[in-house]
Amino acid sequence: MHDDRFARLPEPPYYAVIFSSRRRGDAADGYAEAAMRMEDLVAAQPGFLGAESARDGEGFGITTAYFDSEASIKAWRDHAEHASTRQRGREAWYAQFAVRVAKVERAYGWERADA
Repeated sequence: MHDDRFARLPEPPYYAVIFSSRRRGDAADGYAEAAMRMEDLVAAQPGFLGAESARDGEGFGITTAYFDSEASIKAWRDHAEHASTRQRGREAWYAQFAVRVAKVERAYGWERADA
């Protein structure tokens, strides 16, 4: 049975946008709602393939969003609501973040049959 926390992706090549962040200790005001809204918006973005995300109890998180092209990544970066939410993140929610973009050339995985 497939774990839905793993993105279902096509065969490479495709692109990964890796967003690593550390939330501020007091960053709660509107964060959850904004995160859910961004998930909905990116899912409707042309060229979006899927995403995977995790956050630890100390506020460090990694979200990887997958896209079919660099043009799709740029369109998402330039999306007006996404841009304003990024600005809110800088002002209110994050102590630190890093964005990395990579081209996925190979991908493989494994799943236990009895899991």
